[in-house]
Amino acid sequence: MNSYDIIRRPVLTEKSYAGIPSKTYTFEVARSANKVEIKKAVEEIFGVKVDKVTTATVQGKTRRQGRTEGKTPDWKKATVRLTSDSKAIEFFESLS
Repeated sequence: MNSYDIIRRPVLTEKSYAGIPSKTYTFEVARSANKVEIKKAVEEIFGVKVDKVTTATVQGKTRRQGRTEGKTPDWKKATVRLTSDSKAIEFFESLS
């Protein structure tokens, strides 16, 4: 699996913005990816050193459209903390 297939998109929420000063970033990742693969992908794509990776499976929400009820898909979230001597990810620095 390619590194760009593992890291799908950044998660931009109030809680994820609060982690930017402490070099903690949140990404949506492939459901089949494990912590080791996520760490290697982030290090390869952004050129940083990863200290810790935590993952969580986010349950999809129930949505209604008229009488029909459906469900958004489940997805996997990874929170990545960089080492203290690592440089910050430039994409997130422009947001804070």
